[in-house]
Amino acid sequence: MRTSSLRALGTAARPTAILRPAGPTTAPRFPSAAFRASTPARMASSASAPPPPEGSSKTHFPPDGSLPGERFEVRQTHPTGDYKPDASRSLRLSAARQALVDDIIALYEMKPTVERVRRYTPDCVYNDQFVYANDRYKMAGQWFALPKLFKSAESLGCEVVTNDRDLIQFKHEQSWTFKVIPKTAVINALVSLSLDPASIDSDFIRVKYHKDQANDKDYSNEGLGATFKKWQADNVAKRIDSPEVQAFEADKDAGKEERRTYGSGGKDGDAPVKNF
Repeated sequence: MRTSSLRALGTAARPTAILRPAGPTTAPRFPSAAFRASTPARMASSASAPPPPEGSSKTHFPPDGSLPGERFEVRQTHPTGDYKPDASRSLRLSAARQALVDDIIALYEMKPTVERVRRYTPDCVYNDQFVYANDRYKMAGQWFALPKLFKSAESLGCEVVTNDRDLIQFKHEQSWTFKVIPKTAVINALVSLSLDPASIDSDFIRVKYHKDQANDKDYSNEGLGATFKKWQADNVAKRIDSPEVQAFEADKDAGKEERRTYGSGGKDGDAPVKNF
């Protein structure tokens, strides 16, 4: 999503044990028919390749779903910051997990609904280069603001690179076309979804922490940039006059903790190097 990107897009195109799925296993699908049509050779080669692993039982976060979203942050740096997806290498997801990813991508494509925003817990956190939203009310404000800023948004590709017990990560390529100026920007990013322990085995899995990284560094969560990120998220929801956003107004009082700070977005800031 990125209300976060509305300032950045104009200047940068940044963009074990097997886990048994809750339902029938489905191959990752892409919201964009154009993307599928443009890559017949890639899709044909992946059809003949051995199926990728379905996931692992590895865990990253506390098993207590009552803890606030701040406790569910995954941190990493990348050797190059190249997050261009390769569909042929995408990990398979269970039906419930695929439905979650499909809903998140639909939000990126400016198709927000109340039900899709309910994919987040009331105490969720969203963190990217320009936004730090620490409850679902602010999160709703971000998603429902996008159609007011952009003419169109299209998901061009998705590659699931992590499918652990409580964490899904995927490389995502997205185009954004501005309303006012005739320009389209394409962004590649790593999307990390930290899963809610209370719903992890249900048909409707929810997200505790949603992080969107478009370069090799993680976020230090401090300094002037972090102050602006929080100010932006705190104020956008207040200015979106829609019943869909107001449906989440009670979430302003959701349990939360102070934003965790790390001093750096590099390895010395508790963000180990990971090459997906």
